[in-house]
Amino acid sequence: MLTILVDGLAYGMLLFVLACGLSVTLGVMNFINLAHGAFAMAGGYVAVVLVNGYGVPFLLALPLAALAAGLLGIALEQTLYVHVYRRTHLDQVLFSIGLVFIAMAVVDYTQGSQQQFLNLPAFLKVRLDLGVVSVGAYRLLIIVVCGALALALQAILARTRFGARLRASVDDPIAARGLGINVNAIFAITFGVGSALAGLGGALGAEILGLDPSFPLKFMVYFLIVVTAGGAAGMTGPFLAAILLGVADVAGKYYFPSIGAFIIYTLVIALLVWRPNGLFAAASGR
Repeated sequence: MLTILVDGLAYGMLLFVLACGLSVTLGVMNFINLAHGAFAMAGGYVAVVLVNGYGVPFLLALPLAALAAGLLGIALEQTLYVHVYRRTHLDQVLFSIGLVFIAMAVVDYTQGSQQQFLNLPAFLKVRLDLGVVSVGAYRLLIIVVCGALALALQAILARTRFGARLRASVDDPIAARGLGINVNAIFAITFGVGSALAGLGGALGAEILGLDPSFPLKFMVYFLIVVTAGGAAGMTGPFLAAILLGVADVAGKYYFPSIGAFIIYTLVIALLVWRPNGLFAAASGR
C-alpha cells in the first residue's frame, strides 16, 4: 500500500510540473494553450538525444532540456502566440491544436514513430529501503525535484515583485504599461518559464511516460484535468489536484486493472460536482 502511495505521489508531482505551465497561461494569463504538451515532448526528446545519443549525464540533461523547451517557448511566443492573446478562446484552441499536429509531424519525421525511453544511470535504478517502505531512487528524485519546484513557484507568484507585475499585467495591461511595466516582456518570460517547466517534466518523466509523436495528445487530457480540478488561482490547487489524481490513477490501475483507467475521470467528475470552479476558485483573467 505504501509503495503504491509513493508511486502515486511521484506520478502526481510529475503531472503537476508538466501541467503547471498550462495553469499559469490558462489561469493567470487567460490564454488557452493546448499545445503545452508539445513543449513537454520537446524537452523529453532533447533529453533522450543527449543521454542516449551523446552520453550526456542524466542530471545535466535535465536543465539542458528545460532550457531548450524554454527558449523554444519564448521564440514561439514572440513570433506566433503574441498575435492570438486577444483573440477569442475558440481561435486560441484552433491555433494551439494546429501547433500540436505540426509538432507531432516534425517529431515523427525526425525521430520516428517508435516509443523511446531514457537510459537512466545506475544510481537511479536502485531501490532505497526507508524502513516502512522501499522506494526507487528515480521516483524519489522526481518527488524531491517536483516538490521543490512547487514551493518555489508558489513563492514566486505570491511573494515576489515579478509575481505582482504579472498579476498587474493580466488584470489591466494598459494601467500596467502606464506604471512602467514591460507587459510584453513579462508575458514572454512567463510563457518561457512555463515551457521550460513542461520540458523539464517531459525529460524527468520520459522513463515513466515514454515518448512518441502522440505524446501531446495522450497527455493533454491529464494536463487539463489538473488545471480544471485544481482551479487556476495559483499553484496550490493544481498541486493538490495533481497529487490526488496521481495517487488515484496508480491505485486504481493496481487494484482494478480492468477499469483503472476510468477511475481518474470518475474522480474528476466528483470533484467538479463538489467544487465546480476547482479546489480553488480561479482568478479573474484578461
